[in-house]
Amino acid sequence: MRTQWKDIPPVPNRKEFIDIVLSSTQRKIPTQIRAGFKISRIRAFYTRKVKYSSETYSEKLNDIITSFPRLADMHPFHSSLFNVLYDADHYKIALSQLSGAKNKIETIARDYVRLLKYAQSLYQAKTLKRSALGRMSKVMMGLNDSLAYLEEIRQHIGRLPSIDPTTRTLLVFGLPNTGKSSFVRSVSRTDTPVDSYAFTTKSLFCGHFDYDYLRFQVIDTPGVIDKPLTDMTTIEMQSLTALAHLNCAVLFFLDPSENCGYSVETQCALFKSLAPVFSQRSVYLVSNKSDLVKLAELDPEQRAQIDDLAKASHVIDTLEASCMTGDGIHEIKTAVCQRLIADRVAKKMTAAAASADKEGTRGNAVMRRIYVAMPKDQDGNPIALAEADVPEAVKNMRKKKILEKELEEMYGGPGVYNFDMKRDYVGIDPEHQHDTMPEIKNGLNVHDFYHPSIVENLEKLEAEERELEAAGFYDYEPDELPSDAEDVISKAEVIREKLALIKNDSQLRKRSLKNGAFVSRTIMSKAADRKNSKAERGPGSDSDDEDMDMGSETDIAERAAQLTRNDKTERLKKLGQKTMNRYARQGEADRHTAPALIKHLVAGKRGIGKTNRR
Repeated sequence: MRTQWKDIPPVPNRKEFIDIVLSSTQRKIPTQIRAGFKISRIRAFYTRKVKYSSETYSEKLNDIITSFPRLADMHPFHSSLFNVLYDADHYKIALSQLSGAKNKIETIARDYVRLLKYAQSLYQAKTLKRSALGRMSKVMMGLNDSLAYLEEIRQHIGRLPSIDPTTRTLLVFGLPNTGKSSFVRSVSRTDTPVDSYAFTTKSLFCGHFDYDYLRFQVIDTPGVIDKPLTDMTTIEMQSLTALAHLNCAVLFFLDPSENCGYSVETQCALFKSLAPVFSQRSVYLVSNKSDLVKLAELDPEQRAQIDDLAKASHVIDTLEASCMTGDGIHEIKTAVCQRLIADRVAKKMTAAAASADKEGTRGNAVMRRIYVAMPKDQDGNPIALAEADVPEAVKNMRKKKILEKELEEMYGGPGVYNFDMKRDYVGIDPEHQHDTMPEIKNGLNVHDFYHPSIVENLEKLEAEERELEAAGFYDYEPDELPSDAEDVISKAEVIREKLALIKNDSQLRKRSLKNGAFVSRTIMSKAADRKNSKAERGPGSDSDDEDMDMGSETDIAERAAQLTRNDKTERLKKLGQKTMNRYARQGEADRHTAPALIKHLVAGKRGIGKTNRR
């Protein structure tokens, strides 16, 4: 529900209203007309002016009526506050006058539109138009007082506090100068006026604070003096309106030191006169200015009067505080907020229990969710539950954790403190928690396979291998191999094959990165030389026949296989190396500029007999 009305547009006075409408009509409606025009055109011209002026008046009046709040749709607290501040009867009359003026203007417009249909000349139509606009302006001239009254309300209504009647509320109540505003400033973030004289607070002030992760609002009310209701001023009536219509916890402030200018007896008399209203609220008696006089230091008669007030059923407790020194402020805030939360939960539970017998109601669903099963013995008596045993680990978790920012301040500050990333590692022996991290590849620790002399030993092995090859160690026939050398030779074959595969993979990787062909330059150059030499000899040269005749069947097969490989090499070369676009053909990478205008949209109308417009 909206509790602020700061977005209500300004209400112009009668002269500004008329100027706005007439200037808008002059700007947005054609202004040139001639006596030589057809009479139908002249009638339409002036009819349009009358209709537009009437619609503009109606639209602006309707905006004003709808922007102001309706008392029937408001919370009783806000409607009563409107009645106290602005007089609900005058407020309704002002809005009703605007609504009646809107209906009158619409009636005038309908009548003159009907008369304009029978105008016989430019002069007659113009005269009817001037008469219609004059009567509309005269109706607006009669709204001067209502428009001025609504503008004053608009200016004042935007300064009203944003009070939510449905939320958790603390209402501070009492006689003037008892310390109510000082308490509200102490517990909330509002800036209420505080001074040493009475009636410093002349209107309601609303502040907010958080308790137990919940938002509370505390309302500072003007001071109220014990006198008949008919004699109370508008300032005092605001306090009574909030007290009567808000569901809240009431803090009734007392000043036992009597520095407020009123005796303890007068303060107690005010409480008793408002007892019917207090009986429906949770009331706390707050003895303020305890730095001057405490309850224990009062005279027996004054203390007995305060104790009589505390005996009422709706009074929860009597508290002491001093807004000057701050003593007791936090205790009052804690006690009242806890009790207010408990009362609100109890009311919801009562409402849920009342509707629990009805299937499908919200109360039934709430009761099912919060039902607690209590263990019972064989006789049906409830069993006393043991106290909860909280493990030490859980208790340690509740302790405040030292933040990294606090550690930084403890150990030298920014630029000196170095964050320990290995501090919170889990599953590692504390002795090895800060060891150097190993390098892992393929699931293995590289450091386990490293030896300082690995390069030197590898060179020795390669030198030994070369000596064996030079000595003819691997020149044995398969049948003549010694038994001790067979295993060594087989392992050497595996190593050579592995090295060849690694070398081949490396070459393919380099070529793919360079986007080159997968054919070596040596093979490509040899194939090109053979092709050129064959072209020079000619297709019917004798050398080819002689070569074919002189070669054996093995040579012929080898040459056929070589020619096949050459053709394959040429195809791979064409695929791997694309030639330049010599003919400047359009490709997919070229930019394409579409025509600015489509032909069938600008070619004009089709001629007679033509059906294909494209």
